[in-house]
Amino acid sequence: MTTPDRQLNPRPAAAGPPTKHQLALMIWVAVFPTLTLVNLALGDWLGTLTPVLRTFVLATIAVPIVIYGLMPQLHKLRIRILARATSHSPPSSGCPSVSGSCPSALG
Repeated sequence: MTTPDRQLNPRPAAAGPPTKHQLALMIWVAVFPTLTLVNLALGDWLGTLTPVLRTFVLATIAVPIVIYGLMPQLHKLRIRILARATSHSPPSSGCPSVSGSCPSALG
């Protein structure tokens, strides 16, 4: 049995893992600015290194920043965005039909 409080403040559904497209966007949003800032901060020094060593230094600095610093924040932001989007959308029966029956559903 549901209480009136439960009806007014339904528990938000837990957000699942991001889709591969969402994850790709989140990684890009984290990696691009990180690499840009590291290049700007260390550009003169990095220019003296060979390409392989320069890549190693960039990866050694950027990967921990992205994985431990930025990605957890982006996951939290994604959850907040999804929670806000679901709280503003009207409840759906899962069927676009006005009558509530889904004639196109097979099986």
